[in-house]
Amino acid sequence: MRIVDVRERSVAISRYEDPALASGGLTTSVVALITDVIRDGKPVVGYGFASIGRFAQGGLIRERFAPRLLAAGEARLVDRAGTNLDPFRAWTVMMAGEKPGGHGERCVAVGTLDMALWDAAAKIAGVPLCRFLADRTGRQEVERPRVRVYAGGGYYYPADDIGRLSEEIRRLREAGYRNVKIKIGGGPLDQDRKRIEAAAQLLGGAEHLAVDAMNSYTSTSSLDAAAVLAPYGLRWFEDICDPLDFETQAAVASRYAGPIASGEALFSTVEAKLLDQHGGVRRDRDVLVFDPVHCYGLPGYLQIVELLASRGWPRSAFWPHGGHLFCLHVVAALGLGGAEVNPLCFQPFGGYGDEVTIADGTVQPPDVPGIGFERKPSLHAVFAALLDA
Repeated sequence: MRIVDVRERSVAISRYEDPALASGGLTTSVVALITDVIRDGKPVVGYGFASIGRFAQGGLIRERFAPRLLAAGEARLVDRAGTNLDPFRAWTVMMAGEKPGGHGERCVAVGTLDMALWDAAAKIAGVPLCRFLADRTGRQEVERPRVRVYAGGGYYYPADDIGRLSEEIRRLREAGYRNVKIKIGGGPLDQDRKRIEAAAQLLGGAEHLAVDAMNSYTSTSSLDAAAVLAPYGLRWFEDICDPLDFETQAAVASRYAGPIASGEALFSTVEAKLLDQHGGVRRDRDVLVFDPVHCYGLPGYLQIVELLASRGWPRSAFWPHGGHLFCLHVVAALGLGGAEVNPLCFQPFGGYGDEVTIADGTVQPPDVPGIGFERKPSLHAVFAALLDA
């Protein structure tokens, strides 16, 4: 049982559903990991991509990490029973010779391939990824639970911002989402106040609205923003300042009583520990939004969950960043708090596809082997193009 080929390419993704709106040249990597296992007359192929927000990682994937997988013998890749790929062992192969620290974005390259490995292994096992991952991590009771989700989006529009944001919120509500996250910090506080009030009114209250500053505030402006936001009673205040500026975040947490969310741009257990020690985060209310793909894939993400759980954090505090099917399976398998979903932006990667229905703000992972990318036609077409190359 071997990996016989890994194919990768970079694709453009947009923060907007409307492709006419400029989105800053954001890209992601897509990979197809081809095995020598045959099902229904075809090789089993695992698909993965670099999640959202960190740009494509083609060079690292092609020149550094994929060659290690391709060169590895069967004994280094299969499970003890010899019947399936072992993503944990494959992760060790990818990380061979890597020095601690200096995470850069190599973590994203590893996480991209790791997603494809889990997809392939679950397909070989013939079960949804959430079931396969639950078995591998000892959570045998997990089947396909309903997962709480919120809709991410709400980026600034270049024209008619409040009007277009309001229409976006209406569409999300009609689709069944009860909670939504929008962006702030990219304009004056007065504009952000208007965005918050417009969205909160449509959602039936600010408790259904989270805001994401995308790490834009300084030590001074973060406190100004916190003072403006505090009276609203928001669901949470996310990514306040530079992700490693724990001093500033702690200062905000000491003055802002509402929940804050952080961790999206932290990629290792050491950084997670520093956040817990110095970032002012509070176990009784705050939210952890580490991205499983960006944290060196599932093995790295599991290390973060286990570390913080050992330090008193409840699993309900984890709401992974990403907004796609892979994270939905992870939350279901590990019993975490809930998941982000991007129903309108970052297509075709965002959202879950037509077969996954929203009911009272919850969803179930698709009941197909692997992650289920094949059930989202526009996304499957992107992956399938790799096999035709």
